[in-house]
Amino acid sequence: MNQTVTFGEVLMRLSPEGNKKFMQSNRLEFYFGGTEVNVAISIANFGGKVRHVSSISDDFIGDTAKSYLRKFGVSTSAIVRSKRPLGVYFLEVGAVMRPSSISYNRSHSAFSEITPDMVDWEKSLRKCTWFHWTGITPALSEGGYLTLKKGLKLAKEKGIEVSVDPTYRSGLWKYGANPQETLSDLMDYCTIFIGGINEMNEVLGTNYKYSNEDFIEASKALIKKFPSIKKTFDKIRTPINASWHKIRSRMWNGSEFRETTDLDITHIVDRIGTGDAFAGGLIYGLQHFDDYKAMEFAAAASALKHTYEGDVNFSNVDEVMNILGGNTSGRFNR
Repeated sequence: MNQTVTFGEVLMRLSPEGNKKFMQSNRLEFYFGGTEVNVAISIANFGGKVRHVSSISDDFIGDTAKSYLRKFGVSTSAIVRSKRPLGVYFLEVGAVMRPSSISYNRSHSAFSEITPDMVDWEKSLRKCTWFHWTGITPALSEGGYLTLKKGLKLAKEKGIEVSVDPTYRSGLWKYGANPQETLSDLMDYCTIFIGGINEMNEVLGTNYKYSNEDFIEASKALIKKFPSIKKTFDKIRTPINASWHKIRSRMWNGSEFRETTDLDITHIVDRIGTGDAFAGGLIYGLQHFDDYKAMEFAAAASALKHTYEGDVNFSNVDEVMNILGGNTSGRFNR
């Protein structure tokens, strides 16, 4: 069986119930997530074997987070413990024309303080066939960047497939590193690129537009600069308002461009983690299907995540395949 390893921060999310603002409520709901965690749980829900590598707080919150991952079948054997607190973020869920708002509290968190000597990568990558990371990890701290690079070097030596979602967020890069130089340094270890024009432009220092033609040219430029990358995949979101979006995806696999049709999401329950659901669906899909079907599977998985509260996609393979079969009516299963 394929063994996927993910590396990144475990976060606790705090939100008022429903679509309330914090000033409206004195009761909060909590969820666990984090970009790479969400990917790991998605793959586990599809039946994949997954191990998550991270550093979490050595207290009852960390215990609860660890238990949460194990509940979905994600191995926590490579998670280390720290005296620093677990990272937290606060979310107000928007509706219709009101956007959602997020505030992070992750500076000096257990994961932000991680160092290369804390992770046994030889053990963590044992039996691993796929390694996934995102641009959030090297953005958080120098320790996160150096620890990730150490793992990527070993993954390349072992011939492991490596996927990257650069997930560029300018507000996270606070420790003095140059985002373009840092991400470029890590891209040399990657084989699958999951990201759109914005991410490609950030890595390449270019100004490509959003058309399919520009996506193809940007993909070719990316592969030329980083020859280890074989394929690029992009999730395209078309928002009508905060509650109604359309999702499709496109790819360039070095010789062929393909694009899926739109999936209409007319009532969004929770948008958080939908990009992670796409990545998780794509990784699982590429492990089991051809490129186009993998991309279709990823888009359908992402669309379904919009229907679940919390950060995690709870869908299984049958539910995703049901969407691919055209059953989007939401009728009862009896």
